[in-house]
Amino acid sequence: MFQVIPLILLLSSPSLVIAKDAVELLQFDNFGYTGAYSPVSALNDIYSDDCSCQLSPNQVTFSGPNTPLNEEVSVHFRGPLILRKFASYVSDGYVYGEDSSGNWNRKSYYDSESGTSENITFLTRAGKNSSCLGLGLTYADKSGIKAANSSTVLAKDSLINSNDEFAIFTNISCQSSGLNNDCGVYRPDIPAYHGFYGTTKMFLFEFQMPNETHTSPEISNYNMPAIWLLNAQIPRTAQYSLNVNCSCWRSGCGEFDIFEVKNKTEYLQLSSTIHDYQGTADIESGLAINDYIERNLTGTMIGGVTFDSKGVATVWVSNSTSFNETLAASDVNSWNKDVAEAQTTSLASASLASKTDGASTSSSHSKKGDALAYEPSTLINAIAAFLAMWVI
Repeated sequence: MFQVIPLILLLSSPSLVIAKDAVELLQFDNFGYTGAYSPVSALNDIYSDDCSCQLSPNQVTFSGPNTPLNEEVSVHFRGPLILRKFASYVSDGYVYGEDSSGNWNRKSYYDSESGTSENITFLTRAGKNSSCLGLGLTYADKSGIKAANSSTVLAKDSLINSNDEFAIFTNISCQSSGLNNDCGVYRPDIPAYHGFYGTTKMFLFEFQMPNETHTSPEISNYNMPAIWLLNAQIPRTAQYSLNVNCSCWRSGCGEFDIFEVKNKTEYLQLSSTIHDYQGTADIESGLAINDYIERNLTGTMIGGVTFDSKGVATVWVSNSTSFNETLAASDVNSWNKDVAEAQTTSLASASLASKTDGASTSSSHSKKGDALAYEPSTLINAIAAFLAMWVI
């Protein structure tokens, strides 16, 4: 006889029907679409009870590979984490898997061991607090989480704990704040720097994500380290605002989670997620790959993310990864040849599907939930397999 399991139960409980696998390479195909987002046009009385923000009625439109993250991005880190090396690169035409395509040129570099810092500014959210913008950016001290008076290099083996964060920008200062200026509108009380440019770009990391031992399990994001990218406009206004008009995040200017623990029960699983409106109308959950990269609690991890010239975004870990000033396309491809088969999520072209009303007071940043995106055929096969288990 058959035991009937309601289909709605299966669909609402993805952990019951979709098995996750540990891999060493995650890949989004066809990243980038035709859409638009609303930049911040005004920040008003940011330290008064009447603090408010406005979004421009004139949207920024985009189209093509890696959009909207073809724009400048900032790089963000959440503990427990030790950053040992970081580098950013651009290429004149790299195509994933093609050894004869464009090579990579390093544009910034940090090495904890030697204290080297090239085209790097460490910032952290230790500035003034605003009722609508939250904490502002300041220069980070050598620990990464306290304020400094000027640009300071992160110290060797600096461990940040759960829920602590710092960010990396370039060392190129922004012009004055203004909607039509090079960095757009930003808080008047922050050190404002450009993010990392380029449609075809790459970020490399050598890092540790040890088990948390220093903070209380009651704090937010306990033992949930992460490395991610934001459209650089977001942290320059409000990364964690309660007002959607204080950031372009809600309207879809872009976030890419590279290595992220998404919940406390799966603390060994590093996921990759895109937060914009491509392939989904739910920007909070975004579009995630079901499989994950396994978090190493005791050793050092080396890897990165490439955005190639055709819109293939690849996240990987490989001990072969190097941080040379120039890298051949064949070098980058070789790091991925021997890793596990990629789990690919195809992103269908889609226009910006929804907007948040200007009067909304919901959170303007990602809640980084654990909802998953599935290929339809994969979901159907998984449901069928699960139902077969109930045949008696």
